[in-house]
Amino acid sequence: MTDQKTPRGADGGPTGIEPISIIEEMQRSYLDYAMSVIVSRALPDVRDGLKPVHRRILYAAHESGYHWNRKYVKSARPVADVMGKYHPHGDASIYDALVRMAQDWSLRVPLIDGQGNFGSIDGDPPAAMRYTESRLTKVAHELLEDIDKDTVDFQDTYDASGSEPKVLPARFPNLLVNGSGGIAVGMATNIPPHNLGEVCNGAIALIDNPAIDLPALMEIIPGPDFPTGGIVP
Repeated sequence: MTDQKTPRGADGGPTGIEPISIIEEMQRSYLDYAMSVIVSRALPDVRDGLKPVHRRILYAAHESGYHWNRKYVKSARPVADVMGKYHPHGDASIYDALVRMAQDWSLRVPLIDGQGNFGSIDGDPPAAMRYTESRLTKVAHELLEDIDKDTVDFQDTYDASGSEPKVLPARFPNLLVNGSGGIAVGMATNIPPHNLGEVCNGAIALIDNPAIDLPALMEIIPGPDFPTGGIVP
């Protein structure tokens, strides 16, 4: 406990062991872990609608020149770029995230243009990354446009050998357009996708009239717009 004296060694010197309250330590450690999961892995940033792994995939593809108007590259290349420079985790989780951004039944507006077997709506797995090819979609460039013009802040990569954007410039509200889902520690999110044109018109209306109320905004954005269709009663 915190009211105990500091332990001493046989020679009377300090042992380096500090008595602490287990309750305080559990509270502090849980909060630190929860914030790490929320910020660094599980939940999207409202500014660009992306989780860190998705943001790193798009940024790495942009930096390497895998643009929509250039040839496809093996999917293993952007995965390797992300894993080596920005995301020190397994290649499988990075490839899974890349695949999802290419599936037009998962995202309302796909951000990766995939060529090859990227799975199916029935749950069939994609082909290995050495067989599929990918590049950025044209709309993905709208998330990255002007990133080299000091539009967003950058931070050190995990090993401080380079830098990566904290958030993408995002010319459209991607969080609303593509939605997102995630389970963190103590909180979760499940946001449905919406129509790109309606969301942009809603954003313009909000800019023109910051005091616009919800009923007026819902006249412009009446509800979610799922990739495979669907009716919301």
